[in-house]
Amino acid sequence: MTTAPSTDYLCGLDVASLFLAGPFIQLLDPATGEMPEQARAPFDILIKHFEARGLAVHNAHRREAWGAELMRPDQCTPLDQDEIRKADVFVALPGFPASPGTHIEVGWASAFDKPIVLMLERGREYTFLVQGLHTVATVEYVEYTDVAEALPELDLALHRAVSRHRETARAS
Repeated sequence: MTTAPSTDYLCGLDVASLFLAGPFIQLLDPATGEMPEQARAPFDILIKHFEARGLAVHNAHRREAWGAELMRPDQCTPLDQDEIRKADVFVALPGFPASPGTHIEVGWASAFDKPIVLMLERGREYTFLVQGLHTVATVEYVEYTDVAEALPELDLALHRAVSRHRETARAS
């Protein structure tokens, strides 16, 4: 009997927590104050995917009930920064057009020396600093059209980012 090679790239990485960032305020429906299902779906898919693999996922969208329980800026800012600081890895959908809040969080993750995976929607143009972040931080990029279809590539990118980050830490 032959066994297929494992495609669970997160297995054995010793990663317990992840911060998932992405556009939020700009996606809220002005009539309801909440994220519509279409805007919520990519985050929901990612959260369920990572939690099914045993990771604790920190995400402002879910924490704030998809907009129904928005926190004040003086509450959410230090909380997000602290959750990024404590997370083992950072994954973000930078947004198109660019999400200012997400870009601040990407900067925090870089400053805290976190392994980073940026999910970029195929065919979109992203800022030069997003495109060049890999030159100053441990970053992997995943281009996607459909988030669910990109999950295996995302897991592989996370594996590469975490492994490369650990190799760099051992070398220094």
